[in-house]
Amino acid sequence: MRVKAPKLLSFRRCVYTFLLAGAVLLATSANAETRVVGYVPSYKNMSAVVDKTDLNKLTHINISFLNPSANGAVAVDGNPVCMPGAASGNAAGSEIHSVVKKAHQAGVKVLVSVAGGVIPACSGDWAQLLQPASRAQLVDNLLQFVSDFNLDGIDIDIEGVLLTAIDEAGNYTPFIQALRSGLPDGKLLTAATASYVGGMVPESSLPYFDFVTLMSYDSIGPSWGVAGSEHSSFAQAQADVSLWQSRGLAKNKLVLGVPFYGYGYGEYRPDYSFADIVAQFGAEAAEKDLIGKACAGCSYITYNGIPTIRNKTRLGLAVGSGVMIWEMDHDGTGEHSLLTVISEEINRKK
Repeated sequence: MRVKAPKLLSFRRCVYTFLLAGAVLLATSANAETRVVGYVPSYKNMSAVVDKTDLNKLTHINISFLNPSANGAVAVDGNPVCMPGAASGNAAGSEIHSVVKKAHQAGVKVLVSVAGGVIPACSGDWAQLLQPASRAQLVDNLLQFVSDFNLDGIDIDIEGVLLTAIDEAGNYTPFIQALRSGLPDGKLLTAATASYVGGMVPESSLPYFDFVTLMSYDSIGPSWGVAGSEHSSFAQAQADVSLWQSRGLAKNKLVLGVPFYGYGYGEYRPDYSFADIVAQFGAEAAEKDLIGKACAGCSYITYNGIPTIRNKTRLGLAVGSGVMIWEMDHDGTGEHSLLTVISEEINRKK
């Protein structure tokens, strides 16, 4: 039977509406992805850290940090040229392959994080290498690294004065654009950013990232910050989120960073993992953010305990797409695992 034109048009409209609704639903589902991103430093035993981590509670691992040589090379003979390992020298390519294999078996994506807060002596000059004359070669080398190691993307962690110098020279966003253009479909491009003037990735770069993690910690450290304050308060997390919302970072691209470590002052040593804090000061310490009293000239340790990590996870889910962790080797075990706390909050939301 022949369908009359009006009915045919009506049928086509229904099909179009159905397909459009499906596309919107898929886009919404993609945007609603919950992320738990864990950094695994190369200077730790990466394979051992991954082995002791419940990978079912992570969505992404960032192995960190890869840096280029003076001529822009990032790997030679299957090994990174500047990625300090747990022992002397650089991490081996075989270790990266091992981490990627284990993570992929658990359905976890693996990115390589480049640069870092402290650039190692083996690194070339990022500011020089990102100038137009040498940028394309570095980009090609990074893309080849992703391919050779079966990675899922690249995380850009250029920080502080180096970030400022590169951006002021007009070379940061073009670098990000070139990476985005060169990465195959499905590969990720992400960034970690601070929230202080001179330490923030430029707004012009935001459209090119799949998501951006906010390093909402280190407001005070061994040699910086306001004496007597905390290094990663909940109020700081709220302020950092508000700042990045005002800078146009969309909810589906915002990932809130949380620390699995603390800083000590006075009679205490300069740094502690959360696992160390629980081991030294007992289970009660896991429910606090401070050992001692936070005041100028006082002896205290500032960190995030279970309640604060729980509240920050809720914040990250409410205003963003999840949380990022620095770093996985610092986590506690059993009932004192902060990763488990994060996972519990995510499951509670489902």
